[in-house]
Amino acid sequence: MELAEIRLILDGGMVVLIWMIQRIIYPSFQYCEVSRLVSWHEKYSGRLAAIVIPLMIGQLIISITQLFNGLDLNSGVYALFVWFLWGITFVVFVPLHGKIASGIGTAHTLRTLEKRNWIRTITWTALFLFSIFNFHK
Repeated sequence: MELAEIRLILDGGMVVLIWMIQRIIYPSFQYCEVSRLVSWHEKYSGRLAAIVIPLMIGQLIISITQLFNGLDLNSGVYALFVWFLWGITFVVFVPLHGKIASGIGTAHTLRTLEKRNWIRTITWTALFLFSIFNFHK
């Protein structure tokens, strides 16, 4: 399997996953009482991490590999997308999930999580479309 095919699989996996999170999982948080949300969030986060972490690490490895294989517009833009997504995930979303996990997440925290996640949803969608457009170029 070629790197471009693996890239499409990883990017496609992330775009499906992020849309499910955005349209189903994050909106469902508002229906949980805080005490139950903490318990559910612990289970949800661990289970989801087993899917998200390999996909994100795969994207990171591909972005670095492509740059080492030769810097061009495709590899540079792809790397910027991936690194932006890693950055925003750790700077914005890890702290928000930390609040929920510790029980200090409020209704405002949940709304913020859902609203700000549109940035990742749109970016991962754009990244997938970019990968489709640049497949075998």
